[in-house]
Amino acid sequence: MGVRKTWAVPAGWLALMLLWCVPGHADEVPAQNVTPARVIVKFKSDPTAGDDTGPPNPRALVAGSGGEARAVRLGARAGLALAHGGKVAARTHVVTAQGVSSQALAERLSRDADVAYAVPDLVRHASAAPNDPLYRNRQGDMPAGPSGQWYLQAPDASRLAGINAPAAWDLLAGNSNTVVVAVLDTGVRPNHPDLKGAVAGTGLLQGIDMIQDDTRSGDAKAGDSNAQPGRDDDPSDPGDGLRAFEAGSGIFVGCEASPSSWHGTQTAGLLGALTDNGVGVASVGRQHLRVLPVRVLGKCGGWDSDIIAGMRWAAGLPVDGVRVNDHPARVINLSLGGQGSCTQAYEDAIREITAAGVVVVAAAGNFGTAVSSPANCPGVIAVGGLRHAGDKVGYSDLGPEVSLSAPAGNCVTSGASCEYPILSTTNAGAAGGIDPGADTYTNHTTDIAVGTSFSAPLVSGTAALMMARNTSLTPLQVRLLLQSSARPFPAASPSGTGEPAVPACTSALQGDDGEVMAQPQCLCSSGTCGAGMLDTGAAVLAAAQSSPVFAARARIDLSSQQPVAGAPLRLSAANSVADAGRQITSHQWTLVDGGGIVTVLQDASASAASVTPTGPGRFEVSLRVQDDAGTSSTTTLTVRVAAAPTVAPPATAAAGGGGGATGGLWQAGLLCATLALLALRRRAQRVGHSTRP
Repeated sequence: MGVRKTWAVPAGWLALMLLWCVPGHADEVPAQNVTPARVIVKFKSDPTAGDDTGPPNPRALVAGSGGEARAVRLGARAGLALAHGGKVAARTHVVTAQGVSSQALAERLSRDADVAYAVPDLVRHASAAPNDPLYRNRQGDMPAGPSGQWYLQAPDASRLAGINAPAAWDLLAGNSNTVVVAVLDTGVRPNHPDLKGAVAGTGLLQGIDMIQDDTRSGDAKAGDSNAQPGRDDDPSDPGDGLRAFEAGSGIFVGCEASPSSWHGTQTAGLLGALTDNGVGVASVGRQHLRVLPVRVLGKCGGWDSDIIAGMRWAAGLPVDGVRVNDHPARVINLSLGGQGSCTQAYEDAIREITAAGVVVVAAAGNFGTAVSSPANCPGVIAVGGLRHAGDKVGYSDLGPEVSLSAPAGNCVTSGASCEYPILSTTNAGAAGGIDPGADTYTNHTTDIAVGTSFSAPLVSGTAALMMARNTSLTPLQVRLLLQSSARPFPAASPSGTGEPAVPACTSALQGDDGEVMAQPQCLCSSGTCGAGMLDTGAAVLAAAQSSPVFAARARIDLSSQQPVAGAPLRLSAANSVADAGRQITSHQWTLVDGGGIVTVLQDASASAASVTPTGPGRFEVSLRVQDDAGTSSTTTLTVRVAAAPTVAPPATAAAGGGGGATGGLWQAGLLCATLALLALRRRAQRVGHSTRP
């Protein structure tokens, strides 16, 4: 069974890390390791502010027009030299600055009257799970031996998590509709024998490379058809591996030397590998979808700004400086992410994309803790990861943001063979990430692939099959049908199969001392792993019904994923849903168990309630929603509250400064210690939401 992981560090180590981080060492950091701050800024549309969607006003003419001019003026008001880093959308730009952190820059710019919001432009990574040997060595679970593409097959007693794709293919027999699915990832190997060409309308469409930074992109890459710097029309994957001299230097700070992942090729193969061609693997889409590759991840990951621009382009929305997408996607697959809350930049883009009728699916993540971003954004179908037996695989993130779960792959044998990996298209090149090598397949022994990166495309492919069967479905209807057709999670560990007993999952992701913990293998519930296990056949059947019936669905979201004692906590029902054409008319919050730390829920009949826990511990709440047709739904959530952090007493302010020197040093030490902890943790994990042990 899974191993519970905590990331605790002895006090002596913490002291050493804080000592290493004192300012006296700052002049020893090589200059090339200093990364400029990057922030995504959305300007307000007030025409007096020089809106770059219309004619420049006289104030804009002082320094030119458009985003560059607004960046100059914004920097002048903030007392910083800002550089324009590219346009993301209307009135939304990237700005950069030296000598300040991205978070500090975002906070500073957010206070400007001309700014709607400013958020750090963070790097996201192709999702990779921990290569912990326990994930590959589960004594006595199942007999050794290859299991083939078990995850596509109908479920049976030994493989409860199979998605039942053949039943969907039968329902689509004779249907000639194809749906475009955009894969935002590391790019693809376009000459792979299971991806190139077109058989019955399948194969790759002409995609795009949205990475602006040529160093991260690897341009000019081998075989790049466009030698122009920045974004181009070649989405092929040249390899994202880092050689030893690149790792930890320049823009690759925090990344270790590693071979190429060929992550986008693996994701694309799950969705659209040519099927019935007598070669390699089958795909969930069979002949009913086309893959649109959008390259947004390169060496050491990719910037949010490139990912958001790629999402917009994939949906057919305008993006400055690149051609119009001739094949807008109906589904966008994001097998990528990073820890943290959803930013307003992602919320803006996802709101516009779903309004255009495009479904957004994202992998929940592989830290075993709270759901990663952008999977935790409103409007996204977040997908958790299951073992073959239907329980949560230990590395999968979990929480109320998960919509449903699907197979992620797991290894249960003690020998050299992995029993339940995910099989897909890949490449064997690994020499510094630049050798294209041979186009091949992941396997049970030398190239094992598992992770929620592979759960997401199974759901994306299912959504495409549903839309091929019923072209009028909206993104909300797709999500509700996926959830209502999902099979229930097993209520207990399977008996008679040698499976070990596992505990129930809990949405409490924090210890009483505030320490973040990884949840091990556990039995899923609706509050931790979503509505159930993906059933592709049942979902397509539901889509085929002329008048599908939806039930209201209650959902609880917290204003903080790490509640602390003494701090107000908001409980929101905003993401609860009803069928299209209906409205939720009533909310009822109930305190099921206060745990001695909560005695009352404020605004218990409103769409959002609030509490202020008096101490560390646990409490449980329920939410009942009802729509105007009388349909109701109830969900419960257990919330774990940490002790309030200890705050050091303020030091005497330095003359002429804006704060105490000791306080500033303590904050810098904490930041550096956190970075050191993350570095230690990442040594135990491969980058992204997939893994190649």
